[in-house]
Amino acid sequence: MNKAELITSMAEESGLTKKDTEGALNAFMKVVQETLATGEKVQLVGFGTFEVRDRKAREGRNPRNPEEVIQIPASKAPVFKAGKSLKEAVNK
Repeated sequence: MNKAELITSMAEESGLTKKDTEGALNAFMKVVQETLATGEKVQLVGFGTFEVRDRKAREGRNPRNPEEVIQIPASKAPVFKAGKSLKEAVNK
């Protein structure tokens, strides 16, 4: 499902117009992005948690030249952890 299909499904489910639904979805994504950028997490009980995890610096291999060792710098990665209700719904 892509963004346009998600907007259509959400509009049908909620009774909102597609334009209003797109605005709500864009606002949700913006707020989650801004919250994660500050280092906080977004927790939706039953659905899941969006958070940022630190990745340590490490050594890796150049895929084009496997003998070459490269340094991969430390970084931060956004992560989603599914909640209990979502896991149960998917595993039915």
